[in-house]
Amino acid sequence: MSEKYVDALLNIKTVGEQMGFYKATYYHRYEPTPYHALEHFFNHYELKSSDRIVDFGCGKGRMLFYIHYRFGATVTGIEMNESLYQDAVKNQIRYERKHTNRKGEIQFQCVYAEEYRINPMDNRFYFFNPFSIQIFIKVINHILQSVEETQREVDLIFYYISEDYIHYLENSTSFELKEEIILPDLYVNNTNERFLIYTLT
Repeated sequence: MSEKYVDALLNIKTVGEQMGFYKATYYHRYEPTPYHALEHFFNHYELKSSDRIVDFGCGKGRMLFYIHYRFGATVTGIEMNESLYQDAVKNQIRYERKHTNRKGEIQFQCVYAEEYRINPMDNRFYFFNPFSIQIFIKVINHILQSVEETQREVDLIFYYISEDYIHYLENSTSFELKEEIILPDLYVNNTNERFLIYTLT
């Protein structure tokens, strides 16, 4: 199943990386999660339509459209790059034009991750190496504060997780590693080819 095939199925355009050099110190270059990785992950990790997923550094929205199509869950994309945000909004128009009967809401916000106000219903958060540890700590603190105010089970989902993230989660928070899902064909040559799920219950 090719990248272009799934894009066509969803009626979106996400193939290709961000062009040019990214000059932000704390935010990393955009790259979409490969569809084959998403398919493998969600064959092992179940979402419910009642879940609310937030993707930090969502780019053009690929993962969120995939989740909405497959699970009917409410999804929110956080993207600080205006150009990528506009691409995500255009993709939303295309997607909703073709998939009119899907449940769950889709929304995108053009804000810095640390400025996103956590919705008290948000319970799944996705990170594909989007920003520095400094920004990550601020985001995690916002999530923890939100859970203190509205108790709920929360999962953090990581692809290509940095050692800084792991160290912080395991030494400075009450999040615990719940599961590791590796991409067997790729992990042999690159140990970053895995998903880690940390949970807070």
